[in-house]
Amino acid sequence: MVQQEVKKKTRIYGTAAVLSAIVLVALIFVFGSTPGLTPLVNPPTVSGMKTFADEAALRDYLVANTQGASNYGGGPLDSKYFALSGEAAFLAPTPAPAATPRAESTSQSNSYSTTNIQVAGVDEADIVKNDGSYLYVASNDYSNNKNYVYILKADPQDPRVIARIALENNTYLAGMYISQDSSKLIIVGSQYGDPIYLKEPVYAGGNGEISVYQYFENNVTTFMNVYDVSDKVHPMLARNFTVSGSYFNSRMIGDYVYVVISQPAYVLENVVPLPRVYAGTAVSEIAPSKIYYSDTANYSDVANNYFTYTTFIGLNVKDSGQELTNMTVLMGGASTMYVSLSNIYVTYPTWSEGGEYTSIYRISVNKDALNFEAKGSVAGYVLNQYSMDEYNGNFRLATTWQKETTRNAVYVLNSNLTTVGEVKLENAEVRETIQSVRFMGDKAYVVTFQQKDPFFVLDMRNPTAPRVASKLEIPGYSSYLHPFDENHVIGLGKENNTVKLSLFDVTNVNAPTEIAKYIVEGDWTDSEALYEPKAFLFDKQKELLVIPISITNYGVVSSTSKDTYINGGYWQGAYVFKATASGFTLRGGITHAENATSSSYYGIDYGQQVNRALYIGNTLYTVSNAKVQLNNLDTLALIAEVNLR
Repeated sequence: MVQQEVKKKTRIYGTAAVLSAIVLVALIFVFGSTPGLTPLVNPPTVSGMKTFADEAALRDYLVANTQGASNYGGGPLDSKYFALSGEAAFLAPTPAPAATPRAESTSQSNSYSTTNIQVAGVDEADIVKNDGSYLYVASNDYSNNKNYVYILKADPQDPRVIARIALENNTYLAGMYISQDSSKLIIVGSQYGDPIYLKEPVYAGGNGEISVYQYFENNVTTFMNVYDVSDKVHPMLARNFTVSGSYFNSRMIGDYVYVVISQPAYVLENVVPLPRVYAGTAVSEIAPSKIYYSDTANYSDVANNYFTYTTFIGLNVKDSGQELTNMTVLMGGASTMYVSLSNIYVTYPTWSEGGEYTSIYRISVNKDALNFEAKGSVAGYVLNQYSMDEYNGNFRLATTWQKETTRNAVYVLNSNLTTVGEVKLENAEVRETIQSVRFMGDKAYVVTFQQKDPFFVLDMRNPTAPRVASKLEIPGYSSYLHPFDENHVIGLGKENNTVKLSLFDVTNVNAPTEIAKYIVEGDWTDSEALYEPKAFLFDKQKELLVIPISITNYGVVSSTSKDTYINGGYWQGAYVFKATASGFTLRGGITHAENATSSSYYGIDYGQQVNRALYIGNTLYTVSNAKVQLNNLDTLALIAEVNLR
């Protein structure tokens, strides 16, 4: 559970010594000496925020407001990369993890589907992009630890790979963006090198005990490569930069990509490592006088608290001559992010004697202009980006607060991030926590869960007095909510051990009903779309819903041999549904596995796991690391396969 992970605040002790693995995973910028960067010469004045006079002031602030070892454990890509590589990630306590970025679809044209995003006009990075004529597919080759981006001709009469971009070894992709005119492809991710040792250990005597501890930094860099793909067969690298640090999140608005990257802020042997940028052989640092911080923060009473330099950057992908814009804020570890057309909201959890609360920062964005606007806080923690929303100039978010009891609430904050309205969600179960949230205009839908699924309908018309209009209790829970239309909401979640689709009728906000549900049968069924909504393909006009599904049946012990199981098996692929206002009808399943039904999970090639689906015209495309498969959208008949390895 996310809330359990959020509370991980431990230390690692060795038997002989403490390995103080202070991770320098920094986003880094140069001011003055390196071309291509626009410094904030005179940072705007923000109420409650200051910049440091010099490095000594920054060092004093960090010493006064932190205790113990840094709890920063890297960004969301770091844990994924190290998990896949089988290596230890960071020898440092794990912080509140950044929530897996989630998204919801924009209005899709009749010709082709686009990435399932949360806010119309605000694109999100994904491993597959589609411009109606070509597919851009990121594929991991785990056998040699390489990543590739393929450009595929999508014509069902002649589908094929026409170009391949090879990325460096030991990379993990955050995803891609395609410009509005399809002339630029932007690839964002992180690369992982060998650790850089800052200090060698000193061993006392001959017994192998360490008298002086060893410090090292994990050599993590974040890259953004912009390719000119006007000629799809010959993509050309038009612009790129690599910075040390961990990728946190990103968005694309118009011709601008905004990337957020964090690095831990700490004092090591009376020295403050500052953000840096590497340009050729030159290395420069960001000045403390350009780093924002809160003059009201006082975390000295919070054990093991930590800070990060969180930097926001903007890149014009169409104009390679325009400099990068940037802004750096000293804050806690970035945990979740919501982006509207004009604002970036970043939150992070903080603990106090009274429990936990969420700090919120608002940065306005307007093309190449970035400005720090406001900061605020509310009680509890935020589940993910869908727990947040901007509407009519207000910021709304849902949180869960846990200590002796559990409380769930939805808050409304004004543009200064001051709370103006609040509604508590009263649950039958005292330990119920928020599982999913969806804001839709002047309504909000919240699902909590411990034993049953209370589906809350909130009336948000009065921002100073939001209220619970109704509550529906049904078995299971929904971990993702998706608008079907103004009066219906799709819920994707689980009931017992099986995937469950629900259709809620919210025409009467005072009496919502679950008018239909579909259970994916099996001893254990699962879907990537439960935690990654970009894997959720829905088009109301086409009555189309596609999600990846895995089904495990354990089978029964053979009557002749206790070591043999029969009637078991594993299947993975995409389920294709007809989705209407009356419910869901399964039209069929599409798998990439050569052995469609294996006796166990281990009989299926992981590279053949379907993770995305999209359509162009009357063709459905399903994507795995191994291939792209084309099926007729009406009959689901196989048209062709394009191998990616």
